[in-house]
Amino acid sequence: MKQLWIFPLVVLAGMGLSVEAGLLGPLGEEIGHFWATLGIFAIGSLLLTFGLIFSRPKLSLMFKQPRWQLIGGILGPIYVVALTIATPHIGVGLTMVGILFGQVATSLIIDHWGLLGSHKRAVDKYRIGALVAILAALWLIQ
Repeated sequence: MKQLWIFPLVVLAGMGLSVEAGLLGPLGEEIGHFWATLGIFAIGSLLLTFGLIFSRPKLSLMFKQPRWQLIGGILGPIYVVALTIATPHIGVGLTMVGILFGQVATSLIIDHWGLLGSHKRAVDKYRIGALVAILAALWLIQ
């Protein structure tokens, strides 16, 4: 498997999301959920801007893509606001397992039907078993 290096990368990214949830919950309680989300996105935008300084400009290519591909710009803030609201009430663990369940369930649908330009990957009993295990974790962790 050539892309073995990707697994630690996504695990680290997932760990970062849990840390982000832990940070956003108290921040949102103190300054407001939308202000916390705006602050996080502003800092991220600054970091990305610095990264863009060292890359080739491709902004013109972005607007030549199908418009539906830019929906992620809406989904990202919704996700962060949900983290900010849920974490103080149900904790980081339950918040993240709930999000994981939603991610995996939706991912299986996208993979199975090859939606959004992805390659088709059939849903089998193992993938369904993994989803059920996450559902069990959601029930057990609460």
